[in-house]
Amino acid sequence: MTTVAPRFDVVIHPPPRLQICGLLAAVDLMEFAAVRDRVGVSDSVLSKHVKQLEEAGYVKVHKATIASRQRTSLSLTKDGRRAFDAHVAELRRIAGL
Repeated sequence: MTTVAPRFDVVIHPPPRLQICGLLAAVDLMEFAAVRDRVGVSDSVLSKHVKQLEEAGYVKVHKATIASRQRTSLSLTKDGRRAFDAHVAELRRIAGL
């Protein structure tokens, strides 16, 4: 695992976005509904946060049709993973951990 320089990230910092990134950091891909349920927000609230993460280049939205139903999944990009790791490192530094 590569060590990243601690860096506070205002895009990631709001609690729902921090939760989204934390969930996605542990997996390659997660369905939108699973992220929504784990974060405990509505579809519209999650969509707003995902859009901000996507615009920053941190999250990729994947759309696929499975059994004639549209499925949306999310993943962290390489930049998103780096930014999340740096943000967590900065929070640890601030907390003295």
